[in-house]
Amino acid sequence: QVRFVESGGGSVQAGGSLRLTCIASGLTLKPYSMGWFRQAPGKEREQIAAITWDRGVAYYANSVKGRFTVSKDNAQKMVYLQMNALKPEDTGVYSCARRGAGDYDSGEYDSFGQGTQVTVFP
Repeated sequence: QVRFVESGGGSVQAGGSLRLTCIASGLTLKPYSMGWFRQAPGKEREQIAAITWDRGVAYYANSVKGRFTVSKDNAQKMVYLQMNALKPEDTGVYSCARRGAGDYDSGEYDSFGQGTQVTVFP
């Protein structure tokens, strides 16, 4: 059974940086892409970044573009999210999930991890 575990969250002041890591276990087929999601208090989960597994094509939500960078290590089955210039509105639980398998894009994300808390103070 595939499982993703996130780490690297914490509390920082506005303007600071954090690097999140997503580690996969039980992954027998490479995903089509991996996504990072954020759920702020009292809000629905939103997708903030994604990266295709083979070509490394990245996607960013407008709210994080220019500040966050998604990357991956295929051999280690790890995905990273480098977050710079953090703002209080970046506060939330960050989780990763997979989409599709191999060359097949399922169009949906599944197997969300438990997430890691990021808190940004003014």
